[in-house]
Amino acid sequence: MRKRDRFYAAVGVRTASQGFAIALDDRPVRTPLGRPLILPTEALAQAVGDEWASQGSVIAPATMPLTGIANTAIDRAREDRNSFRSAVAAYGRNDLLCQRADAPADLVRRQETSWGPWLAWAAERYGARLAVGTGVMPVRQPPEAMAALDDAVGALDEWTLAAAGVAVAAGGSLVLALALVEGRIDGGEAFALAVLDETWQNERWGEDREALGRRDAIAADLAAAGRFARLAREKTS
Repeated sequence: MRKRDRFYAAVGVRTASQGFAIALDDRPVRTPLGRPLILPTEALAQAVGDEWASQGSVIAPATMPLTGIANTAIDRAREDRNSFRSAVAAYGRNDLLCQRADAPADLVRRQETSWGPWLAWAAERYGARLAVGTGVMPVRQPPEAMAALDDAVGALDEWTLAAAGVAVAAGGSLVLALALVEGRIDGGEAFALAVLDETWQNERWGEDREALGRRDAIAADLAAAGRFARLAREKTS
């Protein structure tokens, strides 16, 4: 979506044949590829509608993360599923949680204490027993672990798959992305785990102001992905 002038006054949510639609002055919203923007739950549709309603005189897509994920779910995760699924699953080959420091000792301990339980969770939840390593070279992962993670990604519907795509690109960890879209952690927890190394460095040498914008973007993306996945599961009582 590009910036453009606001062209509507009212925003509403309507029941559609396969979910819930957003209407702008009684006109249904469509994705960038022209497909109807039909969402799986009323809660998610209302949240997306709120993004449209909150726009000023100019529509700013950067302020509409849920709309962006919804568009991705329909135009890519649904219509080009195999390619999108493969791109998300590929992050498992270089998962952040598997790339460890060999020194100093306190960073090594923090990584193991914070990241180790999530690798154990992935092993129990999916049967994906990932290897860890140190240094700059990628860790060679067992083929059976990669197959297990591919199956886990393949089991996601288009809504959680699109959210996982945002989360894995932001945080660099497929394990954390899966935990996030399954509701095992929230966006704030995922962010803290994703920037653990950087946080450790900041505690010792001070914060890098130039990196603040990047950290804010990571936090926002993980929060949006987690919220989107949660709302996509939230059925009206």
